[in-house]
Amino acid sequence: MDRVSGAVMGALIGDALGLGCHWYYDLNAMRRDYGPWVSDYTTPRPDRYHGGMRAGQLSQSGLILVMLLESLVAHGEYHEDDFTRRLDENLFPLLDGTPAQGPGGYTSQSIREAWRRRVQQKKSWGETGGHADTTEAAERALVLAVRYAGQPQRVAESVSSNCLLTQSDEAIVSMTTAYCLVLSRLVLGEPLTPDISDTLMRLVHDGAIPFHAVTGSNLAPPRPGDPDPPRAGRFSSPDALLTPAYVARAAVDPDIRIEPAWKVAQVYGLPCAIYHQLPAAYYLAARFRGDFESAVLHAINGGGQNMARAMLTGALVGAQVGLEGIPQRFIDGLEGGAELLTLAQKLAGQTE
Repeated sequence: MDRVSGAVMGALIGDALGLGCHWYYDLNAMRRDYGPWVSDYTTPRPDRYHGGMRAGQLSQSGLILVMLLESLVAHGEYHEDDFTRRLDENLFPLLDGTPAQGPGGYTSQSIREAWRRRVQQKKSWGETGGHADTTEAAERALVLAVRYAGQPQRVAESVSSNCLLTQSDEAIVSMTTAYCLVLSRLVLGEPLTPDISDTLMRLVHDGAIPFHAVTGSNLAPPRPGDPDPPRAGRFSSPDALLTPAYVARAAVDPDIRIEPAWKVAQVYGLPCAIYHQLPAAYYLAARFRGDFESAVLHAINGGGQNMARAMLTGALVGAQVGLEGIPQRFIDGLEGGAELLTLAQKLAGQTE
């Protein structure tokens, strides 16, 4: 329960930490505006993303996470029709299809596309997914990962279904689902080490999660006469499940050093795409798996799409350190922090 609460609050804290200094690709400009090291919540400049908001508030990604969290807590289960109803009634009427508008001060590409298809084109929720290659689905679906942590098939099914509401590219769905499966293992108490992918691959070979195993155990090559491995489900390969192990191995290898750690954003890339974001989040969560503050602050100080990086990292490290490992000042400085913590703890009480 402590790890569930830690994962949820870690994500929300990461989101709010990125609000003020979001999307600085010129790191000199970021240092000029916020000093050499961002260590707390900051207020966005009026001429930047999220202008007009205050330090400690959530972005639209954080607000959508809370919508899904509230739906889960209210019903005790994931009811997709209830979540989409909340989007229809509580979010979409506040949007106009442009980026710099809507709750949270900015509306992402995937949500704008879903809004256009749902509101303007009157499509069903089964037809709203677009081609954004970003992390918005992972940022909200992580609460499904912690809710069903002990049921990997349920994690995979609910996360992939939720992702398809806004993002239909199968590779993005695969990487989003893999991230959430990793998070579910951390909630169960497994640390983010190079062994994490061995656990996930055993689940693949057992048919518990919908990835295709193209090799034998320990990635051994097929032998002459071996049949094609049975497909466990929709995803063509297990590579998205192998990424965290390789990145975690790099994080602990004494011959591979990224110093300071925030420069991991430059190694894997500052942009928004999920293939830039996930490796950096895995690296920071493996390197600082017992130090929440260092992990999220290095995620923030790397610049670029630091909000998503900190949100994804915050969930991974929050799941490892638990709520007790998150500095109280981050909860106290988060707008509505006490109420959000109550929601996270209610979800923890429902987790299976």
